[in-house]
Amino acid sequence: MKYWQPKYETMNPEELKRLQLKRLQNSAKLVYDNVPFYRQKFKEAGVTPDDIKTLEDVRKLPFTRKTDLRDNYPFGLFAAKKEDIVRIHASSGTSGKPTVVGYTAKDIETWSDLIARSLTMIGLSKGDVIQNSMNYGLFTGGLGFHYGVERMGAMIVPAATGNTARQLEMMIDFGVTAVHCTPSYAFYLAETAEELDLIDKLSLKAAIFGGEPWSENTRKQLEKRLNLKAYDCYGLSEMFGPGVGFECQEQNGLHIWSDNFLVEVLDENGEQVSEGEKGELVLTSLSKEGFCNIRYRTGDMTKLLESECDCGRTTTRISRLLGRADDMLIVRGINVFPSQIQDVISRIPQVGEHFQLILDRNKHMLDELTIEVELEENAFTGDLKDLKAVQNHVQHELKSVLNIRTNVELLEKGSIERTAGKAKRVIDRRPEI
Repeated sequence: MKYWQPKYETMNPEELKRLQLKRLQNSAKLVYDNVPFYRQKFKEAGVTPDDIKTLEDVRKLPFTRKTDLRDNYPFGLFAAKKEDIVRIHASSGTSGKPTVVGYTAKDIETWSDLIARSLTMIGLSKGDVIQNSMNYGLFTGGLGFHYGVERMGAMIVPAATGNTARQLEMMIDFGVTAVHCTPSYAFYLAETAEELDLIDKLSLKAAIFGGEPWSENTRKQLEKRLNLKAYDCYGLSEMFGPGVGFECQEQNGLHIWSDNFLVEVLDENGEQVSEGEKGELVLTSLSKEGFCNIRYRTGDMTKLLESECDCGRTTTRISRLLGRADDMLIVRGINVFPSQIQDVISRIPQVGEHFQLILDRNKHMLDELTIEVELEENAFTGDLKDLKAVQNHVQHELKSVLNIRTNVELLEKGSIERTAGKAKRVIDRRPEI
């Protein structure tokens, strides 16, 4: 078993708790002394850094939300002086101002080590060639991941996004053994490689997927089609970026690097859930200097798992993401997550993985949910009865999971736009009331 930083990856649980407490106290003091927003929030909560005596005392601290980052745009939440910030990253800002985060030189080193740990954990090493097919620029999945590969000493191919045929050509010519991309883009790569009859020419042994939730069925399909092992990479710019959590070779839950992040999984009342129960992931930075986030409500839904893992690491473990609290759609009073729909569709062989949800409101002011899916080429017999049977089957499977009736439209393969980034799953055309 190989480790990048065995001291932290396999730390005795009691020793790890002592380290976490020390770092939590340092983080609380850092933001209290340097960030006016946090000083005010601490005062409103009636707490000071001196009140943090145990790890459980994290619950005394106030939550931070994405809106707080936007309200303090661009540098209001930075805990380091501007001259000590060596890099910034930002979210896309699709709903208002982007969220901007800053990194000191030490932050970049820490982040690079987290990626190197993660890649070592899935069996990659200096001899590998890793293609980064994520967007470079302000998005953390580009440069953040890039620096981690270099830290490990492997060869990085900074392919970025787009030009799928060229991406495949590079994979073949450069002997690429691992690729980092969104699962949506991996399907596009697989589709294109099959069309060009290139699958057998690829040397891929691992794929690292991030940027959007994906199901176990997606894993099985892509592993089979691309002849590799697929691993989940969890990250968010508000903490660092990719490398906050990662699957090991057991492929059974995400290891969160507990020396850098304190994990809470909370129910709707803000109470810690029991092991195996679903809740919202809340993270606290334990080592970040430039931008230190306290009790950040990620909006990501997950479950706490037993910390013991056959890989030997002693970190906190969570399930793969179960969707996002803010991705939830309310359709006729029923909570619907796109990840539920993805899971159903991925189990039906007659349709492909690409789908879109279209929400309308009919003349009776009732919500209508239409799900567009692509028909697999081998599923079309030319008989309209067979098409109707597939449509009815998809509708039946969706209703059994969602508990609402949906309209299903079968589209020709390739009809739904492919993207190298996050797939646009939802088109909400309902008028605001």
